[in-house]
Amino acid sequence: MPRKRLSMRKIREILRLKYYCNSSIREISQSCGIGRGTVGDYLNRAKVAGISWPIPDELTDTSLEQRLFPSTAPRASLTRFIPDFQEVHKELQSRKHVTLNLLWQEYKEQHPEGYQYSWFCHSYRNWAAHLDVVMRHEHRAGEKLFVDYTGQTVAIVDRETGEIHKAQIFVAVLGASNYTYAEATLSQKIEDWIGSHVRAFAYIGGVPEAVVPDNLKSGVSKTCRYEPDINPTYNDLARHYQTVILPARVRKPRDKAKAEAGVLLVERWILAKLRKHTFFSLVDLNREIQKLLKLLNDHSFKKLPGSRKSWFEEIDRPALKQLPASPYELAYWKQATVHLDYHVEVEGFYYSVPHSLVKKKLDIRYTKNTVECFYSNKRVASHLRNIPRGRHVTIKEHMPLNHQKYLEWTPERFKRWATKIGPETAILTELLLLKRTHPQQAYRTLLGILRLGKSYGDLRLEAACKRAVHINALSYRSIESILKNGLDQKPLPEMDSKKAPVKHKNIRGAAYYKPTTH
Repeated sequence: MPRKRLSMRKIREILRLKYYCNSSIREISQSCGIGRGTVGDYLNRAKVAGISWPIPDELTDTSLEQRLFPSTAPRASLTRFIPDFQEVHKELQSRKHVTLNLLWQEYKEQHPEGYQYSWFCHSYRNWAAHLDVVMRHEHRAGEKLFVDYTGQTVAIVDRETGEIHKAQIFVAVLGASNYTYAEATLSQKIEDWIGSHVRAFAYIGGVPEAVVPDNLKSGVSKTCRYEPDINPTYNDLARHYQTVILPARVRKPRDKAKAEAGVLLVERWILAKLRKHTFFSLVDLNREIQKLLKLLNDHSFKKLPGSRKSWFEEIDRPALKQLPASPYELAYWKQATVHLDYHVEVEGFYYSVPHSLVKKKLDIRYTKNTVECFYSNKRVASHLRNIPRGRHVTIKEHMPLNHQKYLEWTPERFKRWATKIGPETAILTELLLLKRTHPQQAYRTLLGILRLGKSYGDLRLEAACKRAVHINALSYRSIESILKNGLDQKPLPEMDSKKAPVKHKNIRGAAYYKPTTH
């Protein structure tokens, strides 16, 4: 059979040339501009149908076509029930573990004279091929949320300076219903990336089985076709929502077709309509995006009944997992080596861990309010973060036994003791407390210095402290050496005596400690 039927006018011309003009197949082929095989096929059909030239006037084009191309389908096929492929498509998407084979078996049970499995599959795929690309893929209900950023940005203008900031547009699309979420953020950094996910989950009112991102650095710290490294904070988000991150493979566009189609829709339905608007804040921009987003989700499909919103309510929403009791709180991760003073540093703060972990590398998870320390995936310490910058938090149980006894000491107690000895000793004490990263690091040194007063007397210790401050020898060994060698009883060198007194905003000076007269 010819791949494409000729017009009845040309078929009549072939019969005229053959039976009236007695032309050869080659001549007919050249005259009509068609292949010799096609000419031969039509002449054979005319011979089988008993048609020659002239063709009877009562034989219309329709009748002629029916005689040349009689139906070969058996009559029984005319009574076969044709399945509703829209319903088949919806069943595949809305029900887990439903397959074409199962749907065909159910079809045959209801219609024993119906079509066989191969015809069923072939016909469904032909039907699905005419759907929009975004609707064509078979995704299970509540299975995947595809996320990405659009290539386009939206300008936000600073009212005061006129500076323009390009806002990024985040897009999330559910696989089965194509229900779409979009918002603008200031950047694609981890803070905005995670925040967009939290708000997307809140928008759809549930959690999918998996989230499929592109290989954005905020989501995937190291790309790999088989085992990509997920950003620790992104993994933390997944654990909180009890979902899984499945990054799209590099250079595999079919893995993220839904996201790309969603991005295209957002660019056409939202960004294109906002192109002439001027925005002065992220809040104003997101307000307009939400209005247009509602129109997008409520808009009816062209080739399927319903809309993204109605399909979401019917298919995806019932299959989504429940949201956790509280939204995810952004957490950062870092590695830190435990210092000799059994503390780890996090953004200028110091937090204790068990002293047995000194020089070990720990994984630190920290949020706005808490700091958690992990060793070999086991939490070994937890602290609150609301402490003054530069201070440290120490848990008594983390300290060695010989250090725990120093907990009864405080900077104020050392200052009171030093003040009783004299103003120079008080100045040296305050300098030592300020010099150390943690005040506790100065306790042992101060304890040794102040106890020298019992051996040498407070007057000599006061003089030794004065010399130590002037020569900047602020250590126990230096002061002990001054006392042992009697340097405290000798006048200060000329150049030393002319030195300006030590000045510091936290040092009161010797005059502060002198008794006042009334």
